Amino acid sequence: MELTAAQRAQFEREGFLVFPDLFSAAEVAVMRQEVERLSKIQAEEVVREHTGGVKALFRVHEDDGVTASAPFRALVRTPRVQRPVRQVLGTEEIYVYHTKINAKPAIEGTHWMWHQDYNSWSKDGCPTPNMATFNVMLNDTTEFSGGLYMLPGTHRLGLLESVMDTSTGYKLWTIPKEKMIEVLRASPPVVPVTGKAGTAVLFHCNVLHASGHNLSAEDRWHIYISCNASANAPAFGPQSRPDWVTSRNTGPLPMEADSAIVKAA
Repeated sequence: MELTAAQRAQFEREGFLVFPDLFSAAEVAVMRQEVERLSKIQAEEVVREHTGGVKALFRVHEDDGVTASAPFRALVRTPRVQRPVRQVLGTEEIYVYHTKINAKPAIEGTHWMWHQDYNSWSKDGCPTPNMATFNVMLNDTTEFSGGLYMLPGTHRLGLLESVMDTSTGYKLWTIPKEKMIEVLRASPPVVPVTGKAGTAVLFHCNVLHASGHNLSAEDRWHIYISCNASANAPAFGPQSRPDWVTSRNTGPLPMEADSAIVKAA
């Protein structure tokens, strides 16, 4: 899948792109089955809410480890994911910084506050914000079920001051309330990113985004494939976050068959 000139211009202008119905019902079914399996694992890669429900599942794309998954390994290597990411990062040599399945359980799945991903990744030592995330919805997603919100054009603000939010099961660098109110008032309207299962969204690491509480009767599952240019990899040391958050596999990721997700089941 190649981005058109118009899509590339939109990404530069707004910081994100939405691709409705990019993955088939059969592919989504395979990936949903994997989330159900992975959610039962007890390991540090499976982060839980204070209530015990799953908040996030990490490192599902590798060949090894407790959360390894053949379908998700296939997903990150599809041309549908890799071609757009390579285009917006301006290089053929990319790798998966991390994979994260946000698994907001029905009723109790909590919010993710307004943040820029590069606030965390700059602290990991990534030299530049030449990074992006490819998100695939594994459920029909509405605002009511805790859908994603994007604030268009905010990637052009550069890196903003952040503070650590510890209100949920996963600590996150977020934008302070007063600064966020200022940015919201000065920005275009917030865009709710909703859609049917199989819809995808590609977004810049500095675009401000958030998601709300899942108040619906259904779990809300999204997989986030965060990508980095291989040349932009951080230097690793004793203080680096673990491999399941910041991958040590920084060499260029190969692109494989676009039909491999279902076959990997």
